[in-house]
Amino acid sequence: MASAKDPAPTREERDAADQNFDYMFKLLIIGNSSVGKTSFLFRYTDDTFTSAFVSTVGIDFKVKTIYRNDKRIKLQIWDTAGQERYRTITTAYYRGAMGFLLIYDITSQESFAAVQDWGTQIKTYSWDNAQVVLVGNKLDLEEDRQVTTEDGQRLATELGFRFFEASAKECVNVEQVFDELVDVICDKLNESVDADASPSADRKANGLKGPPGAVQAGCAC
Repeated sequence: MASAKDPAPTREERDAADQNFDYMFKLLIIGNSSVGKTSFLFRYTDDTFTSAFVSTVGIDFKVKTIYRNDKRIKLQIWDTAGQERYRTITTAYYRGAMGFLLIYDITSQESFAAVQDWGTQIKTYSWDNAQVVLVGNKLDLEEDRQVTTEDGQRLATELGFRFFEASAKECVNVEQVFDELVDVICDKLNESVDADASPSADRKANGLKGPPGAVQAGCAC
């Protein structure tokens, strides 16, 4: 029995232990160091912002439960380190991820130039049908912009990614980015369920099934 001195569980601990959900989606936030990945995550999960974050070491995650289309969905959101020396650690977490937020800094041409490499890593290490949203962060620093909106949209289209510009600091498009990613994953999941329900022998023979990261309530995980 917990003593009176034991601290109350945090919201993340309560959410992580909560098994009352319809689906659990594993999402990864990736991109170069200092593009604002951790700030983006904390703005979404806690609605907080601080400029004092230090670079993420390895990988960390937070949990948030949301409602979409009458379903209770637990999001397990992994915040990855952008430094090259952690790359072999973080790519190990790509497996089973259903969605990626690939973030660059609109004031850093270098971070934008790295998007192609990050996209290649997604294709190499993740599920074939993982969904990706490309996010140009730090929209609040418009006066320092180095990457145009048109260039961001053009690259996203070339890579087959959805595209947003956002600001974790000003809370612009943060929730919308996650909502878009979750909605697309749900659409793909429904397509997979419909495919499983089909009597087609070809579908069964090919072993078509739902995405590996879509954990349903009650499933071992």
